[in-house]
Amino acid sequence: MSLLQAPPHSAHPAAGTAASIPLAQVPMLMFSMVRYRFFLFAGLLPYLMGSAWAYGMEGAFKPGIFWLGLLGILFSVVGVETFNEYFDSRLGTDRVFNPSDEDPIPDWVLYAGVAGFACAFACGATLAWVGGWPVMLYTLLGGLAAVFYVGPPIRWVYRGLGETMIALSYGPWMTLGSVHLHTGRFSWGALLASLVPGFLIMGLAVVNAVPDFYQDRLVGKRNLVVRLGRRNGVILYNSLAGVALSILAAGAAFGVFPAYAAIGAVAALPLLVMSYRAGIVSYEEPMRFVPAVKWIVLCYVVATSIFTVSLLAKGLLA
Repeated sequence: MSLLQAPPHSAHPAAGTAASIPLAQVPMLMFSMVRYRFFLFAGLLPYLMGSAWAYGMEGAFKPGIFWLGLLGILFSVVGVETFNEYFDSRLGTDRVFNPSDEDPIPDWVLYAGVAGFACAFACGATLAWVGGWPVMLYTLLGGLAAVFYVGPPIRWVYRGLGETMIALSYGPWMTLGSVHLHTGRFSWGALLASLVPGFLIMGLAVVNAVPDFYQDRLVGKRNLVVRLGRRNGVILYNSLAGVALSILAAGAAFGVFPAYAAIGAVAALPLLVMSYRAGIVSYEEPMRFVPAVKWIVLCYVVATSIFTVSLLAKGLLA
């Protein structure tokens, strides 16, 4: 399954070829694939945090650039999710225990993904024209990670690099790219800040693979949970989240981040503990494991949201 999404058979009301889907249902099918949770958790929050850093810490914010960048993020998420759905379906990842099920993903989903990535690239090229070549570098790096996450010929997730690509894409590349749009320069402080969502998102990628352990192993996905086992996967995702919260607290303590950012680490820590307690006793039972996933997602949202608000507050109070 793709990051932070429900099983595809519960999400797709139509199956078979594009001809079997009424035209009026296509927008709803697209919305069901590009789930608001993925856009909110993985795409939107790091981008907003980068913009908040530019405003609060660097004193720079460009509204028009902000909205164009946000549009590019939306298109890239469309591409990521449709590609993941299409190639997972073609490779049988989500039907490994029900091989007789009809393939629910029509061919036009692939074309929709290509269109999404093309539009995202157009937004990135426009922003690079205004903001300089580093913007295009961030765009290309994110594109390579997204297109080939499950897509051939690289298929990062099948080579054991899927979690790393997710961490880089939604951590440093997303955050630093967002900062650069407004400031036109690199920031070491922003790089440190980007590790907070980066490690948390990597943790989300790991926790998402725990319930899919057997089907991922059978289809050849060499993700970290398949390599390390489910119990170690639980320990790993909690450790990654713990590193993120430690960076947030330390940055606030040493003055690299606003002091109020520490509230994010303090508020998120109990959620991390609850996720560990739920996950360590239920990793062998996917349905019982759901609360562990929900707690770690909430941990990510709380930490990054409070961090973002603290950055905005610093800019408003300056």
